[in-house]
Amino acid sequence: MTDYGENVSEKKLRKYQFRERLEKYMDEYKSVLVIGVDNVGSNMLQKVRLALRGRAVILMGKNTMIRKIVREKAEQDPSFSPLMDAINGNIGFLFTNGDLNAIRKEVLEFKVPAAAKTGAFAPVDVWVPKGATGLDPGQTNFFQALNIATKIARGTIEIVTDVHMIKAGERITASASVLLAKLNVKPFFFGIQVEQVFESGCLYAAAVLDLSEMDMLNKFWSGVNMVAALSLAAGYPTLASIPHSFANAFKKLVAISVETDYTFPEAQIFKDYLADPSAFASATPAAASGGGGGAAAAPEPEPEPEEEEEEEDMGFSLFD
Repeated sequence: MTDYGENVSEKKLRKYQFRERLEKYMDEYKSVLVIGVDNVGSNMLQKVRLALRGRAVILMGKNTMIRKIVREKAEQDPSFSPLMDAINGNIGFLFTNGDLNAIRKEVLEFKVPAAAKTGAFAPVDVWVPKGATGLDPGQTNFFQALNIATKIARGTIEIVTDVHMIKAGERITASASVLLAKLNVKPFFFGIQVEQVFESGCLYAAAVLDLSEMDMLNKFWSGVNMVAALSLAAGYPTLASIPHSFANAFKKLVAISVETDYTFPEAQIFKDYLADPSAFASATPAAASGGGGGAAAAPEPEPEPEEEEEEEDMGFSLFD
């Protein structure tokens, strides 16, 4: 730790120490998970830190200070420039050299139930199921004000049908918040959210980590096919279009060979077929009778009816 002297105030000392830690982590770790910490308490952050000890570190701080340090770091190393776009809102940095997907899944497992707060945006739909509420009949007016059908059963209020109390993305009303509190329902779960990933100079959405190896290969080959199609249409050869160009050229050479006296080994089989198709048709059962592995499967349907006819004739001769 750098010695900043005795004349440095405690506030400035904390700033210097924060800068030192952030710069150290940026040099020491190759990947950064940008985490959202809305409605996340210090107790949960501490639990996550303990769970990831030795594999990752979490650093929280003011965005203005983080932005300044990252900007100065980007001036020395431009690969950190994209990280500037991630410093918005209530975020923190999780530095790691481990498996990003495994670290992300472990972080998302830390959740705590939370009550519905008036004015907050609901992350998910909230339904109040039908059944007994445990509330006394004196509070029936409250349910009537919310247009919730109820009945009195065994001395308590009972909701008749399921009620869609809150829709995802909408603000939570005071009446919905009070009702859920009366029912002792905590419909939401809050925890650390992994929003973006910074790795090797690239900033991308955390949802990319959900893509499997097969998904990545499919996207790659889809891109290769698009490049090949564009190259063929434009008449500009590329590595993606060359196999198709060779195939098209071969087809043209075969067509020329069929229409002329010129031939070559690969085209001769086509010329022979056109000259005498029956020769190829008669060769198929001959190959099958020779016991070849793949060709033997074709004539299998033919002997079956013959065997059935023989058995049928034999049965008739016996009865005669």
